[in-house]
Amino acid sequence: MNTLILGSGGREHAFAWRVTQSTLCDKLFVAPGNAGTAQIATNLPISYNDFEKIAEAVLENDIELVIVGPEEPLVKGVRDYFQSREELKHVLMVGPDAHGAMLEGSKDFSKNFMVKYGVPTAKSETFTKDTLEDGLRYLEAQKLPIVLKADGLAAGKGVIIALSLDEAKESLTEMLVDAKFGDASSKVVIEEFLTGIELSVFVLTDGDSYKILPEAKDYKRIGEGDTGLNTGGMGAVSPVPFATAKFMEAVENQVIKPTMAGLKAEGIKYNGFIFIGLMNHEGEPYVIEYNARMGDPETEVVLPRIESDFLALMIATAKNKLHEADFTVSKQHAVTTVVVAGGYPGDYRKGDVVVGYDSVKDATIFHAGTKPENGLVLTNGGRVMALTGMSNTLEKAIQKSQKAAQDVLFDGKYYRKDIGLDVLRY
Repeated sequence: MNTLILGSGGREHAFAWRVTQSTLCDKLFVAPGNAGTAQIATNLPISYNDFEKIAEAVLENDIELVIVGPEEPLVKGVRDYFQSREELKHVLMVGPDAHGAMLEGSKDFSKNFMVKYGVPTAKSETFTKDTLEDGLRYLEAQKLPIVLKADGLAAGKGVIIALSLDEAKESLTEMLVDAKFGDASSKVVIEEFLTGIELSVFVLTDGDSYKILPEAKDYKRIGEGDTGLNTGGMGAVSPVPFATAKFMEAVENQVIKPTMAGLKAEGIKYNGFIFIGLMNHEGEPYVIEYNARMGDPETEVVLPRIESDFLALMIATAKNKLHEADFTVSKQHAVTTVVVAGGYPGDYRKGDVVVGYDSVKDATIFHAGTKPENGLVLTNGGRVMALTGMSNTLEKAIQKSQKAAQDVLFDGKYYRKDIGLDVLRY
């Protein structure tokens, strides 16, 4: 089968890495891809939001399956676009339509969905510029800290945890009146702050049946000890020791099953991944957010633990035959450490030569912000590479991942040296 993966990050390199291991893989294309995908697939210089160019490439290269990596083309309706064109309707796709992608595209939609279908979540209210005064009064009656979320996509930057009432009021005003996050904050969800331990659970579904993929815990802050600014993710571990069988049973019964039932009740034929961001709050699962795709860098620890043919799983999902697909998971531990450009998540350099990756023997390299140029690999984003180590013990997996992160070199390189260490105590 000729397959196209949309995206350019570590998640998409991990997808490509697994797809090429399948006997079902004929030709693989990635748009736009990175230096890592260029080594195992054909990169197409097309934006993943340019639906017309994507359609041309699909027809020109006889592509039979499209796997959508990032959230933006899903929210913008790439599946709907393919279904609207007669010559593209036959193309299989993994990724929900625009209605389904609203689970991620609108915080207000997803919160209302959770409340309607009894999915446990923090209490919240939504406000607009016209109801700003109501929002300010609402804040006065809430406990601190309080969470403010831009309703729409804000590249992972639309969440503010306000520690004081003044900060909360100022942030709400900036988001609604000053459009701090552009159109994404034309609505703001004010949500109670939950304490506990976060983890991510991933579901693959064809709309009828589903498979629960390996869970993961990621590390969002730039600094060790979870300090400093939020990032797209500095590393991840899987499995998560505190996600016990009892807790995961609660997740399935209280979160996954009501979510699936709710999608059906709403008339949403959801096909693709559902990323469920959870808080383990006093032993009970609460949903912080839904995403309509896999996480990054969580994908770089989840996919290495899936032993089944990944392309076969994708085809089965797209054909609404997921219940027939083989699905097994390794008991091994996977740890990924992300190496980032100096200055990230603020202003950072691009175009630095990356070396040392050839000496990485005991870990898998997933390229993220890289590009190939004249036989060299250059930095081309904030998060440059994710280095995944696997072992029968968490300690050994951490060591392999950290050693690989140490070996990869470029000017200004930075990585956290404590990925996974907090999990060792469980």
